[in-house]
Amino acid sequence: MATDRTQPGQLRDHLRSGARILFVGINPGIRSATVGHHFAGPSNRFWKLLFDSGLVDEPLTYEEDWRLPEWRLGLTNIIRRSSIGIGELSPAEYRSGLNALERKIRRHRPRTIAFLGVTIYRMLFPHLCGSRLIDLGTTTIRLAGAPVFLLPNPSGRNAHYSYDQMLQAFILLRKEANRLSHNA
Repeated sequence: MATDRTQPGQLRDHLRSGARILFVGINPGIRSATVGHHFAGPSNRFWKLLFDSGLVDEPLTYEEDWRLPEWRLGLTNIIRRSSIGIGELSPAEYRSGLNALERKIRRHRPRTIAFLGVTIYRMLFPHLCGSRLIDLGTTTIRLAGAPVFLLPNPSGRNAHYSYDQMLQAFILLRKEANRLSHNA
């Protein structure tokens, strides 16, 4: 598993080489940074979505984030530092995070990169977005050779998508990841 040196307010990546999917969050929220685990907010739906979509075969909690590599899944953030909200993050932090993410992808070679939130996509690829609505699912972007899949942000603050819409996107990711694994 990838080990990294973390500063206060930062979370460890959970990633092994050859993962089927590398989930990429924006950055740790205050609660996650406080408890030291990804997606620890009480209203965050990430862990429920993983199980309900069939990406993992047992219910997990944020305290078990380190177990994701058991299912050939990985987890990182585009920006390492925690914040109260994304309004505190600068475009330069996203660009720097993209460089670090591409290094991780080259090193660990995950099959699919899954961005958790349209915000990441808009900040990293504004030239592809404009003001149009962005579709969830497979994108035209590849990072270090790996295809990028776009999921909704599972935060309880995300009112743009219902749970059912989020679940359908996670199921589509599972199917796409399985298809890519069988074609490899």
